[in-house]
Amino acid sequence: MLSSVLPLPKTISLNYLVLSESLMATVFIPPSKASSASSFSVHQRTSLPRLTPLSETTMEESVDHAHAIITKWDTNSPASLFQENRKEGREFLKCVKDLRSAMHFFLTQKWASGNLVLAQQLMQIAMKRLEKEFFQILSANRDRLDADSVKSSLSWRSSSSDDDLASDDDDEINVAGESITRVERVSALAMYDLKAIADCMIGCGYGKECVKIYKIIRKSIVDEGLYHIGIERKSSSSSQISKLSLQDLSHKIKHWVGAATIAVKTLFNGERILCDHVFSASDSITESSFTEITKEGAKNLFRFPELVARTKRSSPEKIFCFLDLHEAISNLLPEIESIFSFESDSAVRLQVSSSLLKLSEAVTATLSEFESAVQKNSSKTLVTGGGIHPLTESSMNYISSLADYDGALSEILGDVPVPAQSPFPESYFDSPKSMDNPPSAVAVRLAWLILVLLCRLDGKAELYKDVSLSYLFLANNLHFVLEKVCTTKLRYILGEEWIFKHEKKVKQYSANYEVMGWSKVFSSLPDSNSNAPAMSPEDVKEWFMRFNIAFEEAYRKQTSWVVQDGKLRDEMKVSIAKKLVPAYGEFYEKHIGMLRGERNLEVLLRFSPDDLGNYLSDLFHGPSISGSSTSSSSSSQSIHRK
Repeated sequence: MLSSVLPLPKTISLNYLVLSESLMATVFIPPSKASSASSFSVHQRTSLPRLTPLSETTMEESVDHAHAIITKWDTNSPASLFQENRKEGREFLKCVKDLRSAMHFFLTQKWASGNLVLAQQLMQIAMKRLEKEFFQILSANRDRLDADSVKSSLSWRSSSSDDDLASDDDDEINVAGESITRVERVSALAMYDLKAIADCMIGCGYGKECVKIYKIIRKSIVDEGLYHIGIERKSSSSSQISKLSLQDLSHKIKHWVGAATIAVKTLFNGERILCDHVFSASDSITESSFTEITKEGAKNLFRFPELVARTKRSSPEKIFCFLDLHEAISNLLPEIESIFSFESDSAVRLQVSSSLLKLSEAVTATLSEFESAVQKNSSKTLVTGGGIHPLTESSMNYISSLADYDGALSEILGDVPVPAQSPFPESYFDSPKSMDNPPSAVAVRLAWLILVLLCRLDGKAELYKDVSLSYLFLANNLHFVLEKVCTTKLRYILGEEWIFKHEKKVKQYSANYEVMGWSKVFSSLPDSNSNAPAMSPEDVKEWFMRFNIAFEEAYRKQTSWVVQDGKLRDEMKVSIAKKLVPAYGEFYEKHIGMLRGERNLEVLLRFSPDDLGNYLSDLFHGPSISGSSTSSSSSSQSIHRK
């Protein structure tokens, strides 16, 4: 009989052993464990299998068999049950299951109180053993239960039978046509054993002990993993981050982006998969375990972007730090929401949302500050020769860099309108528009920033005293803007219509420069109309002298002027030459014969038609290029200095 196997404690009276059905929940748990079962008792009672009547003998035999297996592997045994003999490990779990069934049966029999207490004692020993095994498996597989290993283990588990998993064969095996290594097999077996033990302990009312061990070990693994990828347990404050230089901050953000990717895709994802697998018997345990293990580390990780967003915006370039962080979080957001989907994970999701919101606010504020800085740029320093203004270069470099973040900007600027009140006239608004294909929020915003720049350049062009130089300045700077647009992602954002409109403006500025800068030279030649009256030698000398003075004056001024783009420079030279050289050549050839006998002929005929082309080739290179003619080289000095 059972009493001969394991004597009952003398302190337990027979009256105490007669238990009622109402005490079923506490029978499975020793007094010291009563609190631990409270959170699982309802689930465990409802999950007990409905038993058919069984004979007393069958139940006693189950307890006897359980006694033999359980006492063999009590907590004093140094060996590992699941590593030494996997088949016996399976047998151990089966005995515990049978023991549980027997205890349930004994509860219905008033005469079986002694058997019930004996079975309960065996259950406590078994649970201690399983608790130890659970700890050993978790500890021994700290480095093997990462996201990739967990996924491959689950894949193998789904295509393997219980016999495969219980096998003691350490050789490589072939499952579903795919070979797995010994390391992969060890991970898969650990996953299988952890789930089997967890199912058993939870089913027997010892879930809290199992979960406690799991949380302690797995949280230490997650925290250690975060530390190894550079995520400190205590986040830096906004004031500490504000002290970093822009370069140091950019480096820190780059490191954080890499670390966050690893944390989400490997650490947190792997932990969620493992929790879901090990505690698949209870959704509530899965949720509480995962949340307690990852919540602190995840909130700390995702707090960093918010701290950066709260720092002082010391320069417009800081916007790229905000955009890098926003882009990284947005890319990870679907996985974050999938991994931290439990209701108890709301604090993590809230932190992520808060970081995205603060980054968005920082980006929009920085854009507004940049726009204001361009509008208020009050420098009155003239760029030598009407070249590219530093404001144009810096602003377009900034705006073209913003275009590389069109995805993040699209999310941020989707609901942010362009200022309704504008100080600019209606004619300035050439941002891309189409009724059938309206521009994106990013296109509108970047076109607006370029518009603000061009309007400010109009004001700076007025600082030049020479009107033709003002137009050359505008042509130069607008052409630089266009080149920046056409050679960067801005081309695809702003569109061909925007480019076409501004190309027309460059041509208009160039034409205006030509008219204002060379009209005096063009008008110094007589009309080539065939009906014009014949000229006397004195008239011819007067026209040549008038042309010489006008051309030398234009040349002297404009040899110091600059057109930095080679293509634009050549187009402007060709346009001037086409109008000037043929007209002068016709006049020259027609009237040179009238001056053959004149003294100081070289003074009158300073320029041959071929000379004009050489002189024009000197234009737009700046003060470093001198005239090709000795007679005019001394006068080809810059008249504009910064």
